[in-house]
Amino acid sequence: MGCVAERNQVLACAFAAVVAACPAASSAQGFPSKPVRYVVPFGAGTSPDIVGRLLADRLTRTWGQQVIVDNRVGAAGVIGTAYVAKSPPDGYTLVQCNIASSAIAVSLYAKMPYEQSRDIAPVTRIGMTPNIMLVHPSLPIQSIRDFIAYARARPGKLSYASGLAGTSPHLSMELFKSMAKIDIVHIPYKNAAQAVADAIAGQVPMNISNFPASVVPVQTGRLRPIAVTSANRVAQLPSVPAVRESGFPDYEVNSWYGVCAPAGTPAELLDKLHDDVNAALRSPELQARLTDLVMGGPPTSRDEFEQFIRSEISLWARVIKEAGIPQQ
Repeated sequence: MGCVAERNQVLACAFAAVVAACPAASSAQGFPSKPVRYVVPFGAGTSPDIVGRLLADRLTRTWGQQVIVDNRVGAAGVIGTAYVAKSPPDGYTLVQCNIASSAIAVSLYAKMPYEQSRDIAPVTRIGMTPNIMLVHPSLPIQSIRDFIAYARARPGKLSYASGLAGTSPHLSMELFKSMAKIDIVHIPYKNAAQAVADAIAGQVPMNISNFPASVVPVQTGRLRPIAVTSANRVAQLPSVPAVRESGFPDYEVNSWYGVCAPAGTPAELLDKLHDDVNAALRSPELQARLTDLVMGGPPTSRDEFEQFIRSEISLWARVIKEAGIPQQ
């Protein structure tokens, strides 16, 4: 009798383990059975929004379920990311994680409503894009050297616009200011689209933005590009030098976007999300659009993306400290 009881106990434990695993497996196999909310934590018309809507459209066609872009704006992406961190881990609420809310914010903000490593599950990186420094065509500035000379002749009087404090454009200019030893005033906007619009109108003489939001005004000549923040020039603007070509060999900043889910999302579901998003990113149609927007870099595995985010957190902690950027 003792052996029979022991055997029954073993079978019961095995059955319980199978039952416990079934919800995760079934949730992945049947996903999605309803619309998916895709939180873009920046405003409409911004670079993250442009890229996010392209991906959402592709996933809508892949899944046969509507992927709804939800712009939840504030605190350089922190508000939208916090919303997703507190959402049910069922795959139906995702966030377009990014350099600002997943890496820079960790060191820039004194208080955070979530912890990246604890509350957010990386799925895959969408791509990387440099920032671009732009001036109004009326300014006598054709290059980085012109810009430095112009700023040094007017300490504290020249200003630049960017979409939101704490974003990659803002931090990349603050880093450049510290390296070039110039004093220019930051004017943060609610989003990059407004910052670009005011630069075009001449209300602010200079702008720095991610590439996707800047492509059209550059192509139409309404803003003059003087440098890109990547290590090398970009194919779409071969005549525009990288900052490091102008005497700053250690300077390099790239913005990036990715897809993340709430922590606790079952591994099987995260794997499906990863595979489906990467398949969408590899589609020729979406690849061509992202190339036009200077959004490059191959998709990653989940582990690769997690390690990448950790390296970015360490990088920006060092940059913020060395550049003397005050905590907010």
